[in-house]
Amino acid sequence: MLESLMKRRNIASVDQDTGEVLDGVVVYCGVKQNPYSTGWVMNSQEALELLATDKDLKGETYRVLLLLLSRLDFENWIQVTQNEISEKLEMKKPNVSRAISVLEEKGIILRGPKVGRSYAFRLNPYYGWKGKVKNLNDYRREEDDQRRRDLKERHLKAVENATKSDQPE
Repeated sequence: MLESLMKRRNIASVDQDTGEVLDGVVVYCGVKQNPYSTGWVMNSQEALELLATDKDLKGETYRVLLLLLSRLDFENWIQVTQNEISEKLEMKKPNVSRAISVLEEKGIILRGPKVGRSYAFRLNPYYGWKGKVKNLNDYRREEDDQRRRDLKERHLKAVENATKSDQPE
């Protein structure tokens, strides 16, 4: 009996249509589960250090930023009204407005299109990302291309202005 247990088993897969014996073994993988339940966001550690060391960012600004991050949707879009932020954080509206202005001035959040009576915002992807990494890379490539176009345009204007100032009147 021990010999029969020790005997090597020959397991194979068979194509039901052709009868062909297929090499390899079928492996079933379970469904990927998100360990963070309702959501997740990738963050740059360098960006976190920048946020932590920025002396202009104070407690209320951090609280607003954290709430905005908690509402982050795919591709970094954030749609939440200042009234909603004010109520959720039990802060006065002018303080919420000031915090959003600071985050916008620092380039941490970017103003998007107006939706209804309020603006949508987007977390600057250099601070974090929610979505597919491929889409982050596409966004960064697009931003880099735009930056190059802007630099080229400024250079051409500077050359044009220099040429005009060299010409006698």
